[in-house]
Amino acid sequence: MSAPETVSDPELQEVAWDLSDLLDGAGDGDPQAGVDALLAQAQERADAFAATYAGKLGEIDGAGLVAAMRELAEIEEIAARAGTYAHLMFSVDTQSPANGALLQRVEEKGTAIETKLLFFHLEWAALDDAKAEELLATDGLDFARHHLKTARRYRPHLLSEPEERILAEKQLSGRSAWVRLFEEQTAAITVALEDGEVPLDAALSNLFHPDRAVRQDVAERVTKALEPGLRTRAYAFNTLLADKMTDDRLRNYPHWLAARNLSNEASDESVQALVDAVRSRYELPRRWYRLKAQLLGLDKLADYDRMAAVTQDTEKIAWPQAKEIVQDAYSSFSDELGGIVAKFFAQPWIDGPVRPGKRGGAFCSYGVPSAHPYVLLNYTHLRRDVLTLAHELGHGVHAVLGGTQGVFHMATPLTLAETASVFGETLVFGRLLEASPTPESRLSLLAESIEGSIATVFRQIAMNRFEHLVHTHRRETGELSVDDFGTFWTQSQEELLGDAVEVTEGYRSWWSYVPHFVASPGYVYAYAYGQLLALAVYGRYEEEGPGFEADYVNLLRAGGSKSPEELGAIVGVDLADPGFWDKGLDLVERKLEQAEQAARDAGRI
Repeated sequence: MSAPETVSDPELQEVAWDLSDLLDGAGDGDPQAGVDALLAQAQERADAFAATYAGKLGEIDGAGLVAAMRELAEIEEIAARAGTYAHLMFSVDTQSPANGALLQRVEEKGTAIETKLLFFHLEWAALDDAKAEELLATDGLDFARHHLKTARRYRPHLLSEPEERILAEKQLSGRSAWVRLFEEQTAAITVALEDGEVPLDAALSNLFHPDRAVRQDVAERVTKALEPGLRTRAYAFNTLLADKMTDDRLRNYPHWLAARNLSNEASDESVQALVDAVRSRYELPRRWYRLKAQLLGLDKLADYDRMAAVTQDTEKIAWPQAKEIVQDAYSSFSDELGGIVAKFFAQPWIDGPVRPGKRGGAFCSYGVPSAHPYVLLNYTHLRRDVLTLAHELGHGVHAVLGGTQGVFHMATPLTLAETASVFGETLVFGRLLEASPTPESRLSLLAESIEGSIATVFRQIAMNRFEHLVHTHRRETGELSVDDFGTFWTQSQEELLGDAVEVTEGYRSWWSYVPHFVASPGYVYAYAYGQLLALAVYGRYEEEGPGFEADYVNLLRAGGSKSPEELGAIVGVDLADPGFWDKGLDLVERKLEQAEQAARDAGRI
């Protein structure tokens, strides 16, 4: 078993972001001084804001509310510049003591600012409905109206101001500290391959290898690499489960997912409908895995076979070619979106290569509307990495366009946060599929797309079920052992995979490097929501053809200024339709049928 095949790609090694735009000249070239200066400015203005408005919101008029929200927006932007800088520095080198110290300092000072401003939303939530409605009708409040409306939904779950202050200040040595520990532990994991130690992400990329012996060997090595810190990561997870249990009890949330649903502007009923719809169609991924076993010449897949290539197409795509493919797809759909993507490539807004200590995976940080987003990748030259690039740049164009709404409405709820990313990924997939000259190449692309949908829809719902099991156990029974975590992980995976895939003993510990479980409880179902919504939006594009891009750009430009239902209506999607989820799942099934046909055309089955 050797280290992953490398590609000579000197341009990729130069793809690193420059975070100086976030500091906007503060500190005269000294980043740490710049961060401190921004935080000091935000604190000074927060103190003045509190002196002006604390205890007086019940007497404010419409013009006064507009002025207050504009000042609050500027304070949040200033603090967010410093916070984003520190978090992004930490992301590219989690092992740097200086980066860790900077992040801790920013979080401490950011918490002080947040604590000073706590009164505002508490007093706003305490206003009676008639007064609030009168104020919300004020002209000039568009930049904050939806934000203020949604903030009032938290009224039943807010504590007194002194209690909220205590919780905010204790978070640094509580929840935030445990999340950071987990992230540092996972970022430090390396896997011993024959040619040396490699980061976890680089080792996991071998699970795409066409040789089953290689896949099995790397899976065993990953399991071995996860073992040393497993009890520590389990303890951190247990602590965070207990922390959330306490927080939910104090805030009167009826179940573990209620707070997440509220922040997503999604009803409990709609989320349960999504989960039930996806679980009822688990036969789709099983059907694919049975086909895949045939294509690989196996009686049955094991968990380490799920991502294996089904053809001999092991094409490696260098960074310049990846840029060209993605740029062409976006530009062909919309000149405006293409222009935004071009800026990401021309400016130092992306950090691309795998490096020791760098956080795994990929993400787009929205930052602040007055600056620009940043994209983090761990590009390993797989074709899937090209789709990941397209995915994260979808987030990027959404952030740029949504940024016109200002800091309060820049981002959508998580349930819509994946719309632009999956849409962009689908655009690039479509271009690649059109260019495929043979049934074999079509099969290869369709396989990657189907497996992307399985990972984003079906696997995320299976992970939601894992979360449900561990949160419920923590609340009803008590602390979980490492074996308990492994049992619940296996149970949720076996429900998904059925008789189509063998879940091996070593796979029981693979829950332990997933950051969403600890950093963002309940987050994962939003991936499924966003994927199915994006597929429905893409279906509208296929139906309407030219002209649809204007509505789509308007959707992105609206950011989070409207409710999810109102945003969906911009592109003709009805989120209130009970059959909505099945429509998206039908599109996944259609792609599966295309793959089955391509396999027949290629003489593989």
